[in-house]
Amino acid sequence: MLDNRIIPAEKFDDVTPHDTNDLTPTRGIYVGVSGDLKVDSLDGNAITFVGISAGIIHPISCTRVYSTGTTATNIVAIY
Repeated sequence: MLDNRIIPAEKFDDVTPHDTNDLTPTRGIYVGVSGDLKVDSLDGNAITFVGISAGIIHPISCTRVYSTGTTATNIVAIY
């Protein structure tokens, strides 16, 4: 049976964007200041979210936040 409960996040880490350092796969990403956000998806594809909104948790599972191509700031990984 599928469990449809919303499970709160348990861990949060500030993200310093980096072009080679990987993250533990995230459950979401919080952006404090709007901009572009370049990430690697769980299957390793790089994608840029252009003009990502600030002040909300985006349901993005990713393994990297790139410094090149990312202009958003105050990024927090949600686990």
